[in-house]
Amino acid sequence: MNIKKLAGIVLLALGIVFLAIRGFSYTKDTHTADLGPLGSFSVKEKERVNIPTWVGVVVAIAGAALLVLPSKKS
Repeated sequence: MNIKKLAGIVLLALGIVFLAIRGFSYTKDTHTADLGPLGSFSVKEKERVNIPTWVGVVVAIAGAALLVLPSKKS
């Protein structure tokens, strides 16, 4: 298996995953306060990163093209 076929498989799988999950979320600390003897206080915000549908489609098509198109022979 050459590098072109391997890249095609990886891109096709990645495109399908992008289409399936549509994004991911993570939690980040935004504010923290130390209240002395009372303890500490922190605020966490949940953020979401959306992956556009067109990105998944383009990546999947690129991977499929690498798998289907013939390789150049010198």
